[in-house]
Amino acid sequence: MYYLARLILAATLFAPALLAPASASAQRSAPAGVAELAEITARGRQLAEYDVAAWHATDAVFALSPPQGSIARYLARKTDAGWVVAFGRLNEKRDKFLVAYEAAQEGGNPTRFKVKKHEPPKETTDFYFYAAQAVDTALADFQGERRPYNVAVLPAGKANGFYVYVIPAQTKHGVYPHGGDVRYLISQDGAKVVEKRQLHKSILEMAVPESDTKMAGGFHTAVVDDVPEDTDVFYVLARKPAVPEWIGTRNYVYRVEIDGTIKYIMTMEAFRKLK
Repeated sequence: MYYLARLILAATLFAPALLAPASASAQRSAPAGVAELAEITARGRQLAEYDVAAWHATDAVFALSPPQGSIARYLARKTDAGWVVAFGRLNEKRDKFLVAYEAAQEGGNPTRFKVKKHEPPKETTDFYFYAAQAVDTALADFQGERRPYNVAVLPAGKANGFYVYVIPAQTKHGVYPHGGDVRYLISQDGAKVVEKRQLHKSILEMAVPESDTKMAGGFHTAVVDDVPEDTDVFYVLARKPAVPEWIGTRNYVYRVEIDGTIKYIMTMEAFRKLK
């Protein structure tokens, strides 16, 4: 994209293929404001933290060789002491979540987890039970490609209930999938889809350039709405090396910084005139 290259002259720009024609996007009369962008950033950061917690907690739990069938789902929850990830399954009556293992962050270190085994499994009917129900409700609706996906469930805050994200999983080192993701708002009892938001459409496998190539940033177009999405923030925070991502919607251009902060840059009309 030579328009963006005019804006970033210090290094080679990594610009993947477009997700879809920009004309397909939702249209707004004004770009997203500071408050809305901050909310997107907050959700994206939580999503990135969830992913890191699930990753390292899973490594810690599976190092103990859990018995086959004892774990069907993992569910992460942020507490005042850090992230705790529960591993287990719903019981046969589907009225309790049976926690076989709990992995808790140690000393605020995002990569260190101490595992506690519950034998027999701990029966729960609180957060983990409703979160597990919410995940099952979302997955019953989701229709994706024949590939691995990761699932994250977060409290929906003022919206009540749960946000359940279904996101293509990374399967190759240095290649980051982007797109084809959905965010569900699920009711507080975990039983009903309140809202389904398609965040992006096509899945792009974005390969990071070779190590000797200096990368200034990435660029993609958004076709679903005129704003960045939670998973755009997640993508920037997960990608290594850390670089900003420029996002072009039908009418506006935004940039996600490496800390997840989103900035409105200019209109798409002004962007196209940068020659």
